[in-house]
Amino acid sequence: MGLVITNSSLSMPSMIGFIMLMGIATKNSILLVDYALIAQRRGLARFEAIIDACRKRARPIIMTTIAMGAGMLPLVFGWGDADPTFRRPMAAAVLGGLVTSTLLSLVVIPVVYTLMDDLSGWFAKWLVPSGKEQTTTDSKV
Repeated sequence: MGLVITNSSLSMPSMIGFIMLMGIATKNSILLVDYALIAQRRGLARFEAIIDACRKRARPIIMTTIAMGAGMLPLVFGWGDADPTFRRPMAAAVLGGLVTSTLLSLVVIPVVYTLMDDLSGWFAKWLVPSGKEQTTTDSKV
């Protein structure tokens, strides 16, 4: 979306920006799910664990978004001595993707985590032979 708004083309610098965004979004999502799993191991229910993880990870995710956005604004607007034609597509891709990755990390990832946890519980019921008890509960997996 950032490339369309700035009328920039998909080029090598914009692809570098996409790779950088994938790293940031992946890190945020992994840490969010990890916090939820730790909270579940400590005895919280899945929903409360996800809410707790989102509360704890929201500030670092938003701080990362603001810091990266502030760092990319001069490149998008062409401020400074350097020629902006090379770096502007990268900055536009990063700025546009930061908003998307923040929403993905705080809204979509918890929903997908919940769905995958339910799906793994459903498959566990089918894979465990009848007559044998499962040793771990689905909420602590």
